[in-house]
Amino acid sequence: MNWAKFAIEKLQRGETAKVRPRGHSMRGKVNDGDLVTLEPCDPATLKPGDIVLVKVKGNVYLHLIKAVNDGRFLIGNNRGGINGWVGANGIYGIATEVEP
Repeated sequence: MNWAKFAIEKLQRGETAKVRPRGHSMRGKVNDGDLVTLEPCDPATLKPGDIVLVKVKGNVYLHLIKAVNDGRFLIGNNRGGINGWVGANGIYGIATEVEP
């Protein structure tokens, strides 16, 4: 979570944040080291395919919303992996721009 700590703090204050996540689980949508702009969001507007900064089972990810059901969100990566379901309180912000 260290890589996302400052971004979470900014998003919780209603501010935009930028991160450069590392890893390959989101390859094709967010590649290793891309610059990602995150903004606070209204969970009621989120839909499958949105990329969110989210906490699932104690871990923070920049992953996809795979499904929405009764105010809960199924989170997974872009390689077929599933992290699990979270409530709106687990979502910190939405990716609005991804730059190489």
